[in-house]
Amino acid sequence: MNDHQNIKNQYRKYADLPIRLLVGFHLIRGTIDNILSWERMLEFKAFLELHGLIFLLLGACVSVNAQFICGILFIIGYKVRWAATVIVFNFIIAILLVHLGDTYINTFPALVMLAGSICLFFYGDGEISSSMAINKRASKTY
Repeated sequence: MNDHQNIKNQYRKYADLPIRLLVGFHLIRGTIDNILSWERMLEFKAFLELHGLIFLLLGACVSVNAQFICGILFIIGYKVRWAATVIVFNFIIAILLVHLGDTYINTFPALVMLAGSICLFFYGDGEISSSMAINKRASKTY
């Protein structure tokens, strides 16, 4: 193998980190205010109401908490496929019910969350993750 190929193979284990960290951070940043402030959660409920959605308060709470928890899971690299499945579902709904017909600039963050989550679904936890650390520790104890 040439040097270029060796470098690619050596650093391949870090390939998922930029997506995991960026998507995870954005999910947490976008929801922390709703978690810390009930008034902000009610504003999100009102936003959903403007788009004609049902089960407004329940939907707002589920969506916000799912995004927050999955953001943490992405960052620490634990149950990434499960978290990605939840976020893919969440953002397909968001794009279809809220962003369809919206401007590209307003839809772009939701598209990035969807695309990043699809990538993470197929990539999984990765080598640099808490899941791998747990698996390595478990295999050493037996």
